[in-house]
Amino acid sequence: MTEHNIETAAWSSVHSAEHISPTFAIRYMLQLQSISLTQFKNYHSQQFSFSKKVIGICGNNGIGKTNLLDAIYYLCFTKSYFTSSDGSCVMQGQQGFRIEGNMLERGTDLSQTPLKVTSILRETGKKEFSVNSEIYPRTSKHIGRLPCVIIAPDDVELILGGSEQRRRFLDAMLSQINPDYLQQLMEYNKLLQQRNSLLKRFVEQGKTDQDLLQIMNDQLSTRGQYIFTIRNAFLQQFLPKVATHYHAIAQQAEPVELRYRSQLHEQAMKESLPISFAKDMALQRTTTGIHRDDLELLLAKQSFKQIASQGQRKSLLFALKLTEFETLQQQKGFAPLLLLDDVFEKLDAARMENLLKEVCIEKAGQVFITDTHRERLEKNLSSIGADFEIIEI
Repeated sequence: MTEHNIETAAWSSVHSAEHISPTFAIRYMLQLQSISLTQFKNYHSQQFSFSKKVIGICGNNGIGKTNLLDAIYYLCFTKSYFTSSDGSCVMQGQQGFRIEGNMLERGTDLSQTPLKVTSILRETGKKEFSVNSEIYPRTSKHIGRLPCVIIAPDDVELILGGSEQRRRFLDAMLSQINPDYLQQLMEYNKLLQQRNSLLKRFVEQGKTDQDLLQIMNDQLSTRGQYIFTIRNAFLQQFLPKVATHYHAIAQQAEPVELRYRSQLHEQAMKESLPISFAKDMALQRTTTGIHRDDLELLLAKQSFKQIASQGQRKSLLFALKLTEFETLQQQKGFAPLLLLDDVFEKLDAARMENLLKEVCIEKAGQVFITDTHRERLEKNLSSIGADFEIIEI
């Protein structure tokens, strides 16, 4: 694929829903009606039913509130949000787990389509994922079918952590929108590992295979250029919307800026890979490419994480996630499930009220919120007129 074709395809995929207004873009609503957990984390065998738009999940710390949210996330993303290992999700002393969710797509034409989503990790370690008993040949095919946005306490690392955290956030969002992006990203990461192994082999053997290296460079740069073009086009619209959400939550016109940083702004990968070869050999890893991209976060022209208050950091986190929510809703034609884990901590009352109004009243879609204090949750949800129910764990 030529660079021109890459750019044209990328631009088209990002902007395919650009001219659809939010009102007319909504085709149907997605509702999780029930979920059953077997040997998943601390749940031996338990089922939960949900009937409202907003579901409050209450209970003491360590009792399983976050694990329930993670099970919902698993049904949407085919993996845990909190651990990279499927084995870590198995109840201690057991082998394998099963999660089954009954969902309903409610069309604007009053139609209803039931979806039974099932994930099984067998004792052998094999994972099966199915919708209405139809098993996916590859679990990656499910990504984007049931979009989901989660906000958890450790997500503050999206603001405070390294570039890998922000790339993961961006990739998860774009993978739900664009299956081609997900495929190109998986291939890029595989090729990146292969090139790094090749560099180590060159060092160990004391000689290089230039023909093999050129093939690897060509394959890596083609996919890297595609991913960069997608990210660049997407972020030109996404980042200004994040700033708008931030000001709405903070209720102040604070000078916040967000920028996309990539080496590919300056030079295409096919040109930079040969130039960086000596450095790559010295470090035995690939030092140029989209795996070095970052989102630069600034407050008053300074590093956001260095000078922002705790409340400002939380506000920016919520702004990023709410913009993700809106973007998925527009691109998919229906609202994602929204999972809020322990969001009441370390956020002042005014910011919390603004956030709850935004996600529970103004946004379409089902919302799940955990909290240790039932009274606090009921008071906050009642004060904004939310349609909610409380589940005690």
